[in-house]
Amino acid sequence: MPSKLLASKFADANTPSVAIIVLASDKLAGWLETQPSDVQAWVARNKFRGKLGECLTVPVPDAEPFALFGWGDASARTRGRFHFAAAAKGLPTGCYHIKSGLTQDETFQSALAWLQAGYRFERYKSASHEISRLIAPENIDAAYVEALAKAEFLTRDLINTPTSDMGPDQLEEQFQALATEFSADATTIKGDDLIAENLPMIHAVGRASAQQPRLLDMRWGDAADPKVTLVGKGVCFDTGGLNIKPGASMGLMKKDMGGAATVLGLARIIMSQNLPVRLRVLVPAVENSISAEAFRPGDVLTSRKGLTVEVNNTDAEGRLVLADALALADEEAPDYLFCMATLTGAARVALGPDVVPFYTDDDALSHRLARSGRAIFDPLWRMPFWSPYETMIEPEIADLDNAPSGGFAGSITAALFLRRFVERATHFAHFDIYGWNPTARPGHPKGAAFQGARAIFEVLRQKAEA
Repeated sequence: MPSKLLASKFADANTPSVAIIVLASDKLAGWLETQPSDVQAWVARNKFRGKLGECLTVPVPDAEPFALFGWGDASARTRGRFHFAAAAKGLPTGCYHIKSGLTQDETFQSALAWLQAGYRFERYKSASHEISRLIAPENIDAAYVEALAKAEFLTRDLINTPTSDMGPDQLEEQFQALATEFSADATTIKGDDLIAENLPMIHAVGRASAQQPRLLDMRWGDAADPKVTLVGKGVCFDTGGLNIKPGASMGLMKKDMGGAATVLGLARIIMSQNLPVRLRVLVPAVENSISAEAFRPGDVLTSRKGLTVEVNNTDAEGRLVLADALALADEEAPDYLFCMATLTGAARVALGPDVVPFYTDDDALSHRLARSGRAIFDPLWRMPFWSPYETMIEPEIADLDNAPSGGFAGSITAALFLRRFVERATHFAHFDIYGWNPTARPGHPKGAAFQGARAIFEVLRQKAEA
C-alpha cells in the first residue's frame, strides 16, 4: 500500500507498538521520581527537559522500550497547533500508541497531527519515504479523524500538483472521480456551452486557454435535507491575463485553484460522514491565459445575474468566475452557501498565511464558525462586509468594477463584489484563503494547506445534530 494511504489511516490495534508518554515540562520532575534509577540517568544524560516537541526513546533492560514526548508549558502550546506531529517525525520509524499525558481534546488534536505529519507529495520523486504509524487512541472517533486526514491529503495533492498536470481537464477528472466514489451526480458545462447556459464571465476569463473553461457541478444527498452549496475558485493557473503578473508573482499560481481543492476536500468529509444535507459543489474551472482570445482591460462583461462588470484589471479574474457560479447557486436559495477562494493578496497582508479571513452578514453564523475554528484547530477571523466601501466597486460606465483603484481594502472590496451576486441564500459566507504553507511546521509541511474546511464541517455537523 502506498505510504500516503498508510499515512491517512491508523495502524491496526494489534500491531506491536511503542508507548509514548507525554510530559509537560512542569510534570517531568514528579514523573522521574517514580522511575527506576537507570531511566532517571538516561533522561538526564540525554538532557530531556520536557520542552515542547522534544522526543526521546528510553531503553529499558529486560522490558519494552518506551518514548517520551515533551509537551512544554501552556504558553508554548498556544503559539501553534498540532505539536504532536513532531513526535511522528522525531521518533525512530515504527508503530506507536499514546499511553498517557493528554486530555481528550489534546488526544484528538494529536492523533490528527500524527496523520497530517505522514503526508508526502512524492508524485515527482523517484523514491518514497517510510512513515511512522500510530494506533488510534480509544477515546477519539478514529473514523472521523481519518476522514479529516484523507480530505486534507486530497486538497494538498490537488494544490501541489503543477498546472501541467492539473489544468481544467485534470481538475474535472478529479471532480468526477470524487463524485463516482460517493455515488454523486456530476455534470460539466464546457466551452461555448457556457454562453448558451448563461455563464458568460466564466467563459470570458477562460477562453484564451488551450483547455476550455467549464463549470463543474456535483449533487449528493437527499433532496429533502437542508441545502448546502459549496463554490470554489478553480483558476488552475493565473498569468494575470493581459495585465500579466511579474515572474515572482506568477511562481505560486498553480495554487490559484486552492478554493476548488478545498471545497472538494470539504465535500469528501461531508459525504464520507454521510451528513444529512443536500450537497451541491460548483467549481468554475479555468486557466487565465494570454492569447488573441483573452479578455481585455476596459472590457465590460455581462454576468449571469445581469449586472455588468467593467474589467479594470484582468488579474482580478477570480471574482468574475465566482460571480457567475454564486449567482447560479443562489437561484436555488440554499440554506448554506459557502464560497472559498484564493482571492486577494490583501488578505495575506491583513492576517498572514495561517489565519483565514471570512465574511458574512450573519452574526450567529459568524459566532459558530469562529467557535468551531477554535475547537477544530482551524483558525478563522471575521472581516467586515463594510457597506460604505460599496462605492469603491461602482465604476462610471458599468454596474461593478472588478479592480477598484487606490489599493485600499482589497479583500473587503472583493468580498463586497461577490456579495452582489447572493440574495436568496439563507446563510452566506465567503472565505479568502491562502491555501499554502510558506514554511514547514509540525503537521504543516511546506506547500499546500487545507484551510477553513474543518471549521465549516463542524458547523454543519453541529447543526445536523441539534
